[in-house]
Amino acid sequence: MLRVLTLSTLYPDRTRPGFGGFVERQTRALAARPGVEVRVVAPFALPPTRWAQRHPAYSALAGLPRHETWNGLEVHRPRFVTLPMIGGRINPWSLARSVAPLLDSIRETFPFDVIDAEFFYPDGPAATRLGARFGVPVSIKARGSDIHLWGARPACRTKILAAGRAADGMLAVSAALREEMIALGLPGERIRVHHTGVDASLFHPRDREAAKAALGVAGPLVASAGNLTPLKGHALLVDAMRDLPGVSLWIAGRGPEHEALAARIAAAGLGDRVRLLGALPHDELPGLFAAADVVAAPSASEGLANVWVEALACGTPIVITDVGGAREVVDRPAAGRLVERTPAAIAEGVRAVLADPPPQAEVAEAAARFSWERNSAALYAHLMELVENHRR
Repeated sequence: MLRVLTLSTLYPDRTRPGFGGFVERQTRALAARPGVEVRVVAPFALPPTRWAQRHPAYSALAGLPRHETWNGLEVHRPRFVTLPMIGGRINPWSLARSVAPLLDSIRETFPFDVIDAEFFYPDGPAATRLGARFGVPVSIKARGSDIHLWGARPACRTKILAAGRAADGMLAVSAALREEMIALGLPGERIRVHHTGVDASLFHPRDREAAKAALGVAGPLVASAGNLTPLKGHALLVDAMRDLPGVSLWIAGRGPEHEALAARIAAAGLGDRVRLLGALPHDELPGLFAAADVVAAPSASEGLANVWVEALACGTPIVITDVGGAREVVDRPAAGRLVERTPAAIAEGVRAVLADPPPQAEVAEAAARFSWERNSAALYAHLMELVENHRR
């Protein structure tokens, strides 16, 4: 029996049902394996005063239950204190301090063998402190922004490096991210590449015209999905639409750029072709991706985005920037195009795919190696090895 304590600040809840959905799906796949038990601890940050907690960024979170069953998994949601503006520096310490008493209680009935931290910062530094406290090995997974964003801040980078050197093992979502971690100063001999998975029962090729009809779409469609932040490049996508007459763009996601994007769409006179859909439940994305002729994602940085492989699994080619593990996904012409991060280059990439659309089956083949079964098998082997090495 392998007992895993999954620690992740990136995990869905009722206020953010799509937040860290890929972590949840990975965790459910691991828990479904014979001989594995999993408990999830999904901490979230709140400022220390009730007045500050009334802010829209925190008010919904303040009402979350401390303990619940979420999609069949037992999930604990402890709060930890953060300080707006400077919280990033203290969050690992605060997270560990808040979670330790909870783990004391959990360990009475669930003597976990390993801590599986699913985001490098602040989860990783907290996990190594907790691993030392409870005498269990620790794995830390890097997903992209946790290295790119927090690793660029000196005070946080120091904690990331200390955590990586103290961890028993690390995972990276792409070979490219592994190389970035090594360049940052993390020990490469303890970093394994751990690709994401995709649910083929949801994401698979469908009749594109029927999928468009179901959405009420006519003509070429470009889809995109992700948080509405500058990092994801949705403003560049909107600008690219100026050079793609007759093409529609539907963007799924929510975030701080929503109002700015809406104003940009209106100012460009694109309201009849560009739609902001808001956050969609994960099970609605397959219909969107299957209807699209192209899924575009001009991110400034990524590890290896789930959206990329989910789109390919639907038989839809992707137009993405050459960041992170992009070349590990767009490894054949049928998968799509790698483009520069400019509106003109994005438009040209979309235009090229629309002019010569590859067969859906060939596109879907590019995603065949990404499965939750393969993902969970690799994670199980990795965690079991850490446990066995720790017991020697």
